[in-house]
Amino acid sequence: MSAWRARAEHAEIVGGLLYDFNVEFEAPTPSAEVLAGRFARLLELDDVIVLITGSTADPTGFAYLTLRPTPFYDGPLAQLEELYVRPHRRDQGIGTVLLRTACDLVRERGAGEMHINVDEVDTDTRRFYERHGFVNIEPGTDYRMLCYLQEF
Repeated sequence: MSAWRARAEHAEIVGGLLYDFNVEFEAPTPSAEVLAGRFARLLELDDVIVLITGSTADPTGFAYLTLRPTPFYDGPLAQLEELYVRPHRRDQGIGTVLLRTACDLVRERGAGEMHINVDEVDTDTRRFYERHGFVNIEPGTDYRMLCYLQEF
């Protein structure tokens, strides 16, 4: 099993996967069509990476990453914006393939680190990322990092 990089022509697939993800977890979401239109533009950018597993006819999951400049590293800072595997395909290693491929790609791009935001109550997802070496405690400290946001 492998993950492949989406291009603008795959925007409808990615928009549909993100829509399904949001609906499954009861998150507010634009329509799949609106998301596809936005991904058509985003997938043209060099600092946006979307990986898909499965085929164009039967996509099984996706990972959406952004890269941004940072003064702390020579390369960019990576943000894993979303990682989703269709419910009937979970526990088959698809998430691991997506995450490892994402890490490999951003390392190749010279990224200094990758950030991932996870809801505190989502213990399964937290365990998944921790199993893959991600932490929410800065080395040398004994307190958790938190993410704050404000919608505009």
